[in-house]
Amino acid sequence: METALTELVGVRHPLVQTGMGWVAGPRLVSATANAGALGVLASATMTAEELRAAVREVKSRTDRPFGVNLRADAGDARERVRIIVDEGVRVASFALAPSRDLIAELKDAGVVVIPSVGARRHAEKVAGWGADAVLVQGGEGGGHTGEVATTVLLPQVVDAVDIPVIAAGGFRDGRGLVAALAHGAAGVAMGTRFLLTSDSTVPEAVKARYLAATVKDVTVTMAVDGLPHRMLRTDLVASLENAGRVRSLARALRRAAGFRRISGLSWPAMIRDGLAMRHGKDLSWSQVLLAANTPMLLRASMVEGRTDLGIMAAGQVAGVIDDLPSCEELVTRIMTEAAQVLRTLPQPDE
Repeated sequence: METALTELVGVRHPLVQTGMGWVAGPRLVSATANAGALGVLASATMTAEELRAAVREVKSRTDRPFGVNLRADAGDARERVRIIVDEGVRVASFALAPSRDLIAELKDAGVVVIPSVGARRHAEKVAGWGADAVLVQGGEGGGHTGEVATTVLLPQVVDAVDIPVIAAGGFRDGRGLVAALAHGAAGVAMGTRFLLTSDSTVPEAVKARYLAATVKDVTVTMAVDGLPHRMLRTDLVASLENAGRVRSLARALRRAAGFRRISGLSWPAMIRDGLAMRHGKDLSWSQVLLAANTPMLLRASMVEGRTDLGIMAAGQVAGVIDDLPSCEELVTRIMTEAAQVLRTLPQPDE
């Protein structure tokens, strides 16, 4: 299936595996790429040296195009951009809008730039700055999310920009792909669906928690870092929502110390990260610290399997996913179903 997305990045299928921290590592990204979709490596939870090693590992596993997700506000963002350029990575994606200069630097080096946005005005801004495409996530998506549903936000963005639009939030199968294409998207991006594959390195016990979840078990909470965050409802989430300020601050300090040891960040750097997320928002100091070390909460579940100590970001589709196919099986299934759906749609009279 050829779309503006497949032509832009050189993949066979208009499907994107998103850059999920602690989840989208070399194994998942290369499996996605080998299946003909666009795999995106998550770099926010890696040091610059680890990022370069991870990129080289992906390249050793596949000769297909893949991408790297970056934090535009990272202190070493330009160093990471240089790694992407030096290593010949095809796509750079961003969770936060990159600057005009950063977009230009990547494009001058031949890298395709695809920022993620959650509002039409943000899509218009990055398109005006020269982004090659934009990934728009509706409120159904996992992790930090907005309030507007994909079915409302997607056509707004499609109508507002003249670059390819990738739809995210609520997608898992061929029917969803066809629906997104009907709205004018050039493809769909999926996080939770790729997390729940046999190629994902997430511990099996954690995957089992996802598979057991119903739609009602996926919630949006602001208790973690003061921002709307879609995840599985667990005892930890409930305790964060019910904790007092002193208890929350103590817990945040412990987790921040753990993330500081793993990430190599200094305390001032972590506070700067938290304050950047606090900007324009009424967050407590415990939320500032949690905002700075939310990756630690994700790592506890996604790497260590400690669902009692960590959070599990989840799109609403987690409540309707019940299997763990390989990436190859998943991509083939989605594309086969999309073709079947297209064939069965009523045709207008000649």
